[in-house]
Amino acid sequence: MADLAVVAHTRKSLGGGLPELREILAREGVTDPLWYEVKKSRRAPEYARRAAAKGADVIFVWGGDGTVQRCVDALAGTDTAVAILPAGTSNLLAANLEIPSELAEAVQVGLHGDRRRLDTGSVNGERFTVIAGAGFDARMIADADRSIKDKLGRAAYVVTGIKNLAARRVRATVEVDGRRFFTGKVSCVLVANVSKSLGGVKVFPGARPDDGRLELGVMTAGNPVQWARTFGRIALGHPDKSPFVKVTRGKKVRIRFDRKVLYELDGGARKASKKLRVKVHPGSVTICVPPRHRA
Repeated sequence: MADLAVVAHTRKSLGGGLPELREILAREGVTDPLWYEVKKSRRAPEYARRAAAKGADVIFVWGGDGTVQRCVDALAGTDTAVAILPAGTSNLLAANLEIPSELAEAVQVGLHGDRRRLDTGSVNGERFTVIAGAGFDARMIADADRSIKDKLGRAAYVVTGIKNLAARRVRATVEVDGRRFFTGKVSCVLVANVSKSLGGVKVFPGARPDDGRLELGVMTAGNPVQWARTFGRIALGHPDKSPFVKVTRGKKVRIRFDRKVLYELDGGARKASKKLRVKVHPGSVTICVPPRHRA
């Protein structure tokens, strides 16, 4: 049995909670794992690094995409595997990798599943595994604070999304792999490593988390009517057919805005910036996935 560790966001819930996790691990012969509990996701990387330094081969991460993202940022480039226990409001990486939402099944994936090397992306040096964005989606996430998410769950993003549909656009210049891709006013810029976003919608149908590329979408919708048309195309799986979306893929992306813009990584808001340097890091993290995984 590999040396195991648990990094758990205590404000997140799944199944019977952390006591049930201890019981499941004990039944599997894991009676004394390294165990770290945090109340905020930003504390998780410290303990993920500590567990890896102590020789943990697998670290179970209990939380949502934000907690997973911070642990991946700490562990990228190492041989320590991440086993996701999807206990957060948003668990997009788990959904894309078909990791079960039932606690006992998710633990089995961590203990006995396959190990898959995945790409990570980085924005201004910080890693992500799902999606990064600036503009509309970042404002939507920033406005969905803990109180509204605790009350509404995923529906909190619907409420804050509607609130931001008419927000003022910003002028941007986007370069992909050294070539200018777009110049003009944008409402949102997304860079993705996987296909599915909130609600299971495939924003980037062709995305694969191990192809050495990141997907890029530039959205120019400027009012609720244009956003409705854009969301309609996305829901049908054809974002590239929207007149308000430009898509491509690449290894390096540079984005310059004419003013500071909020951005987000895997659902976690970051401070506003005028420049974003985005890069793919092929095969840089190991994730525990269901056996014979092909997603």
